[in-house]
Amino acid sequence: QVQLVESGGGLVQAGESLRLSCAASRSLFTFGVIAWYRQSPGKQREWVATINYRGTREYADSVKGRFTISRDNANNTVYLQMSSLNVEDTGIYYCKMDSNWGQGTQVTVSS
Repeated sequence: QVQLVESGGGLVQAGESLRLSCAASRSLFTFGVIAWYRQSPGKQREWVATINYRGTREYADSVKGRFTISRDNANNTVYLQMSSLNVEDTGIYYCKMDSNWGQGTQVTVSS
């Protein structure tokens, strides 16, 4: 059973940055697609960003240019660097590796 553990969430002000981490219990190379999702209050969970085994990245339009997904294969960890945060970025952020989900980490952006 794969374990994914997110960390790095917190309370920040609009315009600030946060870096989320997702540590996997096995090599990242065993996964085909690695992604971040988020669920904002009252909304459905939505896709945020993806990185594949080649390092190819894709982003939702709402975060393009502000968020960066990256991977540290040596430490089995995926990151989501978030900059220029705004109130609409508030939510629980989840990492997903193939069909496996982490428990989520809360990000709250205050105005």
